[in-house]
Amino acid sequence: MEPRILVVDDEKTIADLVGIYLRNEGYDVTLAYNGADAARAILGQTFDLAVLDIMLPDIDGFELLSTIRAEHTYPVIMLTARDSQTDKIEGLSLGADDYVVKPFRPLELVARVKAQLRRYTSYGSREKEDGPSIISIKGLEINPDAHSVTVDGKPVRCTPLEYSILLYLAENQGRVVPVEDLFRAVWNEEFMASSNNTVMVHIRHLREKIGDDAANPRFIKNIWGVGYTIEG
Repeated sequence: MEPRILVVDDEKTIADLVGIYLRNEGYDVTLAYNGADAARAILGQTFDLAVLDIMLPDIDGFELLSTIRAEHTYPVIMLTARDSQTDKIEGLSLGADDYVVKPFRPLELVARVKAQLRRYTSYGSREKEDGPSIISIKGLEINPDAHSVTVDGKPVRCTPLEYSILLYLAENQGRVVPVEDLFRAVWNEEFMASSNNTVMVHIRHLREKIGDDAANPRFIKNIWGVGYTIEG
């Protein structure tokens, strides 16, 4: 079955153009030109990825993102006409996976969609011989075969990015992972100055989900000026 993608943008020409490019790649695309129609689609349909414009005339992209994250972990790419770090941090804090500034080249967006879908569809699907079937660290359990996370037996619902961060740190437990290495491994992109904020926001979100106190961490420790570690 083709991956199902929701594209939301009140600029109809942009939404339609993105839809054409994505359909040419074989994706099943649903278009929405306002927040209300998008919200109905989110609540009534199942998607594998969403592309959300932030500036909508009724319900903005951040509210739609919150609606998605209340029930779903599929990737969300935010679109904005403003190259604002504040917007980016807010979106990442709410659980966005990527962020594209207008104007953009459609092929660039398609490439980012493909990258996010690869992460989502391979979420935890690694071979057993790559390591132990379950990684257990002080009450934190990660099952790479079932792509599941529990803390003290309670399930934790992570986005694919959050899961990838946690799994990478757990697989390197006892070693301090530099921020640059973590970013390259998880995002599969070159590290830039703004990448540090991106990692910090996702780590903060992940800590909230696993009940980790940044001031007195049980799992993820920040080694200032270097990176992050999970001690065994």
